[in-house]
Amino acid sequence: MMLAREYLQLTKPRVVALLVFCAVIGMFLAVPSIPPWRALVFGTLGIWLASGSAAAFNHLIDERIDKLMARTARRPLATGKLNARQVLVFAAVLGVLSMVVLATQVNVLTAWLTFGGLIGYALVYTAYLKRATPQNIVIGGLAGAIPPVLGWTAVTGALHPFALQLCLIIFVWTPPHFWALAIFRREDYARAQIPMLPVTHGVRYTRWQILLYTILLVLVSLLPSITGHSGLIYFGGAAVLGVGFLFYAFRLMNPPDEYFAMRVFKYSVIYLMALFAFLLADHWLVQPMTLPHLA
Repeated sequence: MMLAREYLQLTKPRVVALLVFCAVIGMFLAVPSIPPWRALVFGTLGIWLASGSAAAFNHLIDERIDKLMARTARRPLATGKLNARQVLVFAAVLGVLSMVVLATQVNVLTAWLTFGGLIGYALVYTAYLKRATPQNIVIGGLAGAIPPVLGWTAVTGALHPFALQLCLIIFVWTPPHFWALAIFRREDYARAQIPMLPVTHGVRYTRWQILLYTILLVLVSLLPSITGHSGLIYFGGAAVLGVGFLFYAFRLMNPPDEYFAMRVFKYSVIYLMALFAFLLADHWLVQPMTLPHLA
């Protein structure tokens, strides 16, 4: 049981839960009612397996820096509860299983897009960008923004502009979300020699970037309503949530205490979950979409 808990920790359950949640919302938005059971069940399973695989590869690649950072020092590989070979095999098995499930039970397009997201996070971001540039989270954010697209293609087998809008929202959300955490953990990143923005450009500069990206996020979050893909319920919810995020971003410019950056980080998670929940509520209650329901 203890070993199973360590393997589960490799998959970063909380992070993966948010990714899968966004993917499932994408599935429900792709059809007027309930998605086909096969796409819903096997699509969710395949995306979860791939996300868990990417997270486990992240543990493996970041073993050295995880040992130096208070936030990650208790991870199974950093503490020696699991060794590198165990983590590699576990990550590879999850990755292979995800591709098999998606390619055979869902569709090939979703399998390829999911594979691209896995490689983008595990190799492009974790192995290279994270150590190469303070814009790492911006450039690498696309891998984490793809789940709604995966959910959509799992159901329809095709890309759609609305799904790409959802991807764009998460892409713009990622920098203010992660930089708030990076401000609070900047000493950890400096110790591990990771060029996160607060380390390379200072906290004040990072606060300005968070504010600017938050303003952009609020504007981008309104696109589904502006383009006619969502209605008033979503528009109102996005506006209220956006005002909340702007409050936190402006307050972060002159925070009441050092912990306030973590409050911004925590609100950003609530923001994204609530935003996608409003998308689903609007989809069902206001304007059902006339998209093909594929069996």
